[in-house]
Amino acid sequence: MSEQDQPSTGFDQLLNFTLPDRDARGRVVRLGPVLDTILSAHSYPAPIRCLLAEALTVTALLGSLLKDQGSQMTVQAQTKGGVVDLLVCDYRNGELRGYVRHDRARLDELGPAPSLFALFGEGYLAITFDLAATGQRYQGVVPLEGNSLAEACEKYFYQSEQVPTLIRVGIANSATGCIAGGLLLQHLPEGEEGRERLHVQLDHAEWEHVSVLSGSVKAQELVDPALDLETLVWRLFHEEREVRVEAGTALSRGCRCTIEHYRDVLSRFAAVDREDMKNDDGLIVVDCAFCSREFEINL
Repeated sequence: MSEQDQPSTGFDQLLNFTLPDRDARGRVVRLGPVLDTILSAHSYPAPIRCLLAEALTVTALLGSLLKDQGSQMTVQAQTKGGVVDLLVCDYRNGELRGYVRHDRARLDELGPAPSLFALFGEGYLAITFDLAATGQRYQGVVPLEGNSLAEACEKYFYQSEQVPTLIRVGIANSATGCIAGGLLLQHLPEGEEGRERLHVQLDHAEWEHVSVLSGSVKAQELVDPALDLETLVWRLFHEEREVRVEAGTALSRGCRCTIEHYRDVLSRFAAVDREDMKNDDGLIVVDCAFCSREFEINL
């Protein structure tokens, strides 16, 4: 890989890379217009915007690990009595969506930069992979501990997948919008596919080496629009004998709400239940939290 020969990857597209000599694979992404579109669905206060931006970045990175069309990855954080009582994001075929439900009055009492614990209290993070090819579902649940959602996701891979994983996220807000960038690196000593592991070998020499290199990435590098993703990977790993990069999936806002979809869902309810759902005009009103739209269904 040479820095000069690579095409330029900018906003809203994943970049995949592998380090063959180190048995490692990675993903890097920078969200821009897609992120602004998702955030604009609700008038989120600044701390919630940052939280959702981080969650969407992590979702894009984890979702990019899916191999089959139609597969979906979902990140869901919930608490009992937390300022944030629900955060949910998902990824399918390059489509991202996300939503946060929170108590605005209690949030205002926390100040401009609340910690993860202040937002969630004693919560948990559930990560679910729904595989289209086999119909299988895999889910892991970990406590919402640490300083960030990224740290909680690292713990998920440690506990549920037995794959050493490093995740870094940067977020920048400006008058023109929000930018978020992220990097994911994993050690797969049995190759890209890997195999069942009996334990996580975090002290593996190859993993120690590449995790130190990746951990040196700065938040401002992840969100710098003047720094394309190929150059960022080159900066981190230019001393390696071989670095393979491949353009990943282009990302878009993926709310899948349509009248047809909701009509199909509602048709599965008993007729008497559908009658109870109707308003005075004889319509069933469905409110999509992801895109903040209401759909009037006539059944």
